[in-house]
Amino acid sequence: MRERRVGIIMNGVTGRMGLNQHLIRSILAIRRQGGVALGDGTALMPDPILVGRNEDKLKAIATAHGLQRWSTDLAHCLYNPEDTIYFDSGSTGIREHNVLQAISAGKHVYCEKPLSTTMKSALGLARSANKAGVKHGVVQDKLFLPGIRKLKRLIDSGFFGRILSVRGEFGYWVFEGDWQSAQRPSWNYKRENDGGIILDMFCHWRYVLDHTFGKVHALSCTGATHIPMRVDEAGKPYECTADDAAYGMFELDGGIFAQINSSWVTRVYRDELFNLQVDGTEGSAVVGLRDCKVQHRVNTPRPTWNPDLPNPFQFREQWAIVPDNAEFDNAFKVQWEMFLRYVACDTPFPHNFVDGARGVQLAELAHMSWQERRWVEVPNISEVTL
Repeated sequence: MRERRVGIIMNGVTGRMGLNQHLIRSILAIRRQGGVALGDGTALMPDPILVGRNEDKLKAIATAHGLQRWSTDLAHCLYNPEDTIYFDSGSTGIREHNVLQAISAGKHVYCEKPLSTTMKSALGLARSANKAGVKHGVVQDKLFLPGIRKLKRLIDSGFFGRILSVRGEFGYWVFEGDWQSAQRPSWNYKRENDGGIILDMFCHWRYVLDHTFGKVHALSCTGATHIPMRVDEAGKPYECTADDAAYGMFELDGGIFAQINSSWVTRVYRDELFNLQVDGTEGSAVVGLRDCKVQHRVNTPRPTWNPDLPNPFQFREQWAIVPDNAEFDNAFKVQWEMFLRYVACDTPFPHNFVDGARGVQLAELAHMSWQERRWVEVPNISEVTL
């Protein structure tokens, strides 16, 4: 198979997500498999150059993975015509600036979410990219997880009948940093550093709801900063100014009602860190990151409320496992392959900057709902909006 090189400027690979999910499990995995087959006897072979601010970290990562190219000079990298794609998984607060540079240099752009810190700036990036004629995309990894893909298979098959409601639980306990080190960086808990679980997670919930069930029309959200003080990476106490939990309700197309709790201050009593229950007239499903269990109408038990007697049902045992029936690749890698084909062959790719702006919009409106203690309508954002 003939190889067709595609140069990728990868900014932010010294961070956990950029290194593990995007470099190692996506780009390097694609290289190991021989590239992305295009169906015409050629394969796209990604050739990354690692970019960041810490020279020692970049050099160590490149050496560990047999890569020859790395740099601390982003501007210089952007003006190399041999590298046609810019990827950003760096800090959210400087993403707009870096992406605008990449667009000005004529690069196709692929970004981690959130695309920006405000809907206005996110839409501005979409306009700039469209005006420059470059292709653009935002990471929406949860759509490509095995559990969500099985759920989508069930929806498309008509398993649920009419979907009535969706109920989600996400999160885990993040240690405060005093007697045990925190699993998340301290900036996550500082609003001034673009932290907070609403901005972080509502971008995910927007694309999961929109692309799996139906468009979001309205929401109500209450956020909280349950733990007011934490200890940072240097052992110094600091005040938490960002939300560490959010309790959201959403109205979707078709009268579907969704509830999703997001929390970094909850102890897990469920099969996975994220669970979604979907109830319909004909059946229900419980979905995690990888697994999916179902109960059809004909298999639904008939419980009766009677607190004076022991419960006669083993409810969890009455659900059936949805088989894989396919091999599910890493969710980030799957979307990377989609974006590379989009750039090379113009294949459909719906997860562009406009879709990314919708996620930022939902986070903004969630903050508004929390502050004003009311339901908020979600205005439609479409390509026509630009």
